[in-house]
Amino acid sequence: MASILGKLLKRKKNAAKTPSLFITVYGQAASASAAREFERALELYDRAVAIDPLHAEAYYKRGNAFNELGRWELALADYDRAISIKSDYAHAYCNRGTVLEHLRRWDQALASYDRAIALSPGDFLAHYNRASALKELGRFDEALASYDRAIELKSDYAAAYFNRGHVQQKLRRYGAAIVSYDKAIELEPGRAATFLGRGVSLLRLRRFRDALASYEQAIALNEQFAEAHINRGIVLQEMGQSEAALASHNTAIELNPTFAEAFQARGFTLLCLRQFEAAVASYNRALALDPDRQYLLGMRLYAQLQVCDWSSLNDDIDLIVERIKCRNATCPPQAMLALVDAAPLHRLAAEIWVAHECPPDDSLGVIPARQTRQKIRIGYFSADFRNHAVALLTAELFEVHDRTKFEIIAFAFGPESKDAIRARLERAFDRFFDVRMHSDMEVASLARRLEIDIAVDLGGFTEHCRTGIFALRAAPIQISYIGYLGTMGAPYMDYLLADAAIIPLVEQANYAEKIVYLRSYQVNDSLRMTSRVFTREDLRLPLQGFIFSCFNSNYKIMPATFAMWMRILKRVENSSLYIYSENEVADRNLRNEALKEGVDPSRIIFGRRVGRDDYLARFRAMDLFLDTLPHNAGTTASDALWAGLPVLTCTGQSFAGRVATSLLIAIDLPELITSSPEHYENLAVQLAQDPERLALIRAKLERNRSSTPLFDTRSFAANLETAYTRMMDRFEAGLPPDHIRVDS
Repeated sequence: MASILGKLLKRKKNAAKTPSLFITVYGQAASASAAREFERALELYDRAVAIDPLHAEAYYKRGNAFNELGRWELALADYDRAISIKSDYAHAYCNRGTVLEHLRRWDQALASYDRAIALSPGDFLAHYNRASALKELGRFDEALASYDRAIELKSDYAAAYFNRGHVQQKLRRYGAAIVSYDKAIELEPGRAATFLGRGVSLLRLRRFRDALASYEQAIALNEQFAEAHINRGIVLQEMGQSEAALASHNTAIELNPTFAEAFQARGFTLLCLRQFEAAVASYNRALALDPDRQYLLGMRLYAQLQVCDWSSLNDDIDLIVERIKCRNATCPPQAMLALVDAAPLHRLAAEIWVAHECPPDDSLGVIPARQTRQKIRIGYFSADFRNHAVALLTAELFEVHDRTKFEIIAFAFGPESKDAIRARLERAFDRFFDVRMHSDMEVASLARRLEIDIAVDLGGFTEHCRTGIFALRAAPIQISYIGYLGTMGAPYMDYLLADAAIIPLVEQANYAEKIVYLRSYQVNDSLRMTSRVFTREDLRLPLQGFIFSCFNSNYKIMPATFAMWMRILKRVENSSLYIYSENEVADRNLRNEALKEGVDPSRIIFGRRVGRDDYLARFRAMDLFLDTLPHNAGTTASDALWAGLPVLTCTGQSFAGRVATSLLIAIDLPELITSSPEHYENLAVQLAQDPERLALIRAKLERNRSSTPLFDTRSFAANLETAYTRMMDRFEAGLPPDHIRVDS
């Protein structure tokens, strides 16, 4: 190319006198471009600009050829040269913008498109490209306006409808996005990516069957479309079809073995299938492909904790903490509670999650003024109105609420359930709405139509959560309670229910919500009972010796806690430890850890999930419950106390690390609360070696069960209702939320 240019420059004087030669060469270059023979076209355009160095269109066309070949800097130079010759060259400005986008110079690209539009306002392509730059800059409302303008100028432009749908998704306008995708499909029915985008919006609206059909249409158009297979798996998982979801993810991986998103999605499905080792392997592969992928590191570690695999724990926690402090989306909030005993980090992880997954959404506008009425209308929102810890704690509360002052309405959105606890709850509420198949906006709109005064989120960031309902502001007052043991870090959550043991006054700054201090934090069902009685032989326990126990989920067992338990076993002769375990891999890993600590693994007995009656009865065969830190027992601790089993805890520095302390204070057993690991270890040994002291504690526990606040559901309900009334009084007085104390 350079040699041709050199020869031509030597003939510059003659070339300037031969316009017919320029026309010939230029025409040949245009023909080569049309045939997509861009390398040949470049040679010819070089000759053309050598013949006539002031011909703007020749530089513009050569820039187009460079653009097609991905030689962005050379293309940019040619567009700039064309513009320097012809300052009103609108098409050059427009194509210059596309090159700047390839170079990720979004602001400059936008300026170039703006100039093109100023010169040629009716150029639909300039408006379309301008929208693209605005989308990359995160200026979605402006991008939407530019796509709308492009469509006004060219109403059959399928790509504009397609990309408008993407922007509407970014703005969480899923219904409008579906309309855009449908129009794009009408104009260009063979484009698989449009069906994929349409499926995403349908999934967000919880129209699962329609989303599945859209993904399957995308696959029908392009069987090799790995992303469509991933999304098909995601919607199948939402529909509870985990095995089918796994097959879809596996197909995506076969099609594209370097697709990190597919391995991450498969990891989550494997977690749901409780195939923990396979989940860890899938997450590991995703990390190898994309180490910085959002939330991946935290999810991998959470999967490892399910099987008590601590091989990379300390390094992973250090990296997660470092990234969280830099406000990177690294670990889901629920997993973070188990990793570190630090309320400020829990808040930061929650705030990052909210910013990425469920930011405030004003789509529904301001809530209309409340109509005057006698009763305060409470909406309880939960995925766990079924055989679940949250329902088992709260069932009696809903039954005993004062109906002369309060109306109680349920919004259920968890997995379909027809168990006994669900039937009990449906009877307990004044109205019960199953909103599983309704979108966040539909649920929030329903709550507004029902004029809910106080919306109580019983799930927080736990499984099947629907935080987006609260982001839309379902009620004038919104509260977090019981399901998630920490701050939600969300500006739209007004209050967090707690007590002074869980959140000391000096710790309030670590919580985004205003704190409502109840007399006792955790509600309980005083009607729970079991008729079962187990002997040690029934549970495969040693017939002689002291039995320590822990019924917490495996992910709460951390190395420091387990090492402490092993030291306790070594100090208490002939003692054993009964651990609730969810899988054999965890059993194996814990036995190996016991060996490392010098303890015979046979001294650890593992128990699996059992029915409710058997579960409560099992506690009675144990001698002492050993709690975990940084994430305490919650429901499990109150179940143990109800069954008469003393619970030993160590007070932590965060909400999740103080729950058992709160329970022990509520049942007036402060002698089982320790303040350090050393104190915890020594007291466990002392109680095991002093049967009379432990017997006195057991007797006190039996007396206190019916005389202290922990299991007094009616007293708890009255205390909570006082808090609700105080919140409403503030709201009706035009006052913002503030800390409320009803614990005196």
